[in-house]
Amino acid sequence: MSDISTKPYLVRAIYEWCTDSGFTPYLVVIVGEHTRVPTEYAKDGQVVLNIGPSATRGLSIGNDMIQFSARFGGASRDIEVPMDAVASIYARENAQGLSFAVVEQGEEGFAGGASVDGAPGDLPPSPRGKPRLKIVK
Repeated sequence: MSDISTKPYLVRAIYEWCTDSGFTPYLVVIVGEHTRVPTEYAKDGQVVLNIGPSATRGLSIGNDMIQFSARFGGASRDIEVPMDAVASIYARENAQGLSFAVVEQGEEGFAGGASVDGAPGDLPPSPRGKPRLKIVK
């Protein structure tokens, strides 16, 4: 019997906590061959996506894929993010959330590592500025 990843369950839990608390959930995604995200917004191979209810339509957080539609520059785009490409999920307002180890593996996509609870020193110093996350291995 293969091991079932805890990552999708943790992503869903942080998403629910954010929305229940009135916070805006942000998702940090490693841009790769199997991600369908607006690459023009990527920086250093990552893109930060607002996945809050007011910013997305048809959000589905499955065990293997996160899918939704969102507007970028006024145009609706369909987004598909493999769960293995999720680097972190956090609340914009207080920078609390979880980071995940993400290792790129060529054509196979990504192999997610163990989750790491984001310690205060690993998160952005100010939630008002542009998010800066550190991936802990």
